[in-house]
Amino acid sequence: MQDVARKPPRKAPFLSPQFVRAMLAGHSALGIAFAALIYIVCLTGTLTVFMHELKRWEQPDAPVVEGSLSADVATKAVEEAYRKALALNAAHDIFVMGPTSTQQRLLANFHDHGTGIEGHWIGDGTGNLVVEQHAPWAEFITDLHIRLHLPHTWGLFLVGLTGVALLSSLVSGLLSHPRLFKDAFALRWGGSRRLQEADLHNRLGVWGLPFHVVVSTTGALLGLSTLIVGVLALAAYEGDSERAFASILGPMPTKDETAAPLPDVAAMIRDVQAKHGDAEFVSVFIQHIGKAGQVVNLGMKTPGHLAMSNAYYFDGNGKSLGDGGLETGSIGQQILGALQPLHFGWFGGLPVKIAYGLLGLALTIVTQTGITIWLARRRDAGRAAPHWEKVWAAVTWGQPLAFVVAALAIFAGGGSYAVPAYLATTVVSLLAAPVTPDAAVMSRVLRLLAGLLGLSAVIVHGFVWSGRISDPAALWVSGVMAVIALALLASALRPNRARLEALSRGG
Repeated sequence: MQDVARKPPRKAPFLSPQFVRAMLAGHSALGIAFAALIYIVCLTGTLTVFMHELKRWEQPDAPVVEGSLSADVATKAVEEAYRKALALNAAHDIFVMGPTSTQQRLLANFHDHGTGIEGHWIGDGTGNLVVEQHAPWAEFITDLHIRLHLPHTWGLFLVGLTGVALLSSLVSGLLSHPRLFKDAFALRWGGSRRLQEADLHNRLGVWGLPFHVVVSTTGALLGLSTLIVGVLALAAYEGDSERAFASILGPMPTKDETAAPLPDVAAMIRDVQAKHGDAEFVSVFIQHIGKAGQVVNLGMKTPGHLAMSNAYYFDGNGKSLGDGGLETGSIGQQILGALQPLHFGWFGGLPVKIAYGLLGLALTIVTQTGITIWLARRRDAGRAAPHWEKVWAAVTWGQPLAFVVAALAIFAGGGSYAVPAYLATTVVSLLAAPVTPDAAVMSRVLRLLAGLLGLSAVIVHGFVWSGRISDPAALWVSGVMAVIALALLASALRPNRARLEALSRGG
């Protein structure tokens, strides 16, 4: 008899089943604990990518400026802003931003810390400030993403923790699904809804993984920046937070409040361009303007760098005080310069923004389906939680509805109504959850309302600005908003039509 060939021993899995189960439990716990916050931050983050376009939609008659500003035009904008600030007794800090590949407007802001008076203006291509900036809805969305409309430090800290939770969920999700990459293109449609949701969740998580990691990491760093600076102060500056901030933000103005001439911004721009011939003006921030202790932070960008601009520091007399190294400095300085453009996609013009918008939407769907899958597993295991299914539907679809209601409230009464309208809509959506028959009905009603009111917002905007729209970006934004509203309506009405067809066939 021939010896029977022995089968080779089965290769042990890279990750043990016990480890995978532990990671899955941790992944579920993190997702559940931070689910609503992660969802809101992801959804508003997707919209914030297009913050500048939303601002142009809200003021479609304001000038659009193409190309970078010349030294003389930038200087004129500073002088214009200073005159307007003096008239309001608010000439303390002035910030002027020129057009870039990210946004095509000349913006000028001033603020007085003592009086709290501030001004926001839009200029034309010659440096004249021609209209006050007014974009409360875009600012409402952006502020909700950055600090959840909480006090500044606490809001940033909570959003930073949300970024940490999101990053941890991504890592634990990868470790809890050993076949995630092997099944990267497995989509089971037409069968179990839970399997469809699981495949969508896993595929979008894998396809957009580099993006998800980048935005969650940069979001955590930006949100926890105050804490990071505090640790830096303790570790490197013996607890001196002012020195720690100065090492990151550059030289601070002195307390000398003696009147002084305005700094020669044009000469500073030319000084930088003499050393870096391809540098273009991005922004200038003058602290304690018109005082002997004033400091100028000049933002100039050279091609080939992720940072929105490099900071060049000058005193009021034009003496160079060094630069921030955001383009060619140390690794830490370059990472600091890349955080904001990497997080928001503000580094490659409209194509990059569109890619970030789609990937941000994918991350939002990953967040939403994660909780949906967990609830479906409970139901399949005989531990259904219908109340929480309805609450999660209220969170998922109540937020788009609340954003639209906030926009309509601004049209009706002004920017001060945005937050109350948003909070009221969110609370009503959550309170309505227990009295609805099931999560599907809750979802359908909220999508129907969001679609109808979304179309209403587009129509109202067109009526308010009829005959005065000079910025084509406003028409594109209205078009996209209308398509989204119609998609919501279609998704809400489709189940009703299916039910009617079933009833007609049965009759």
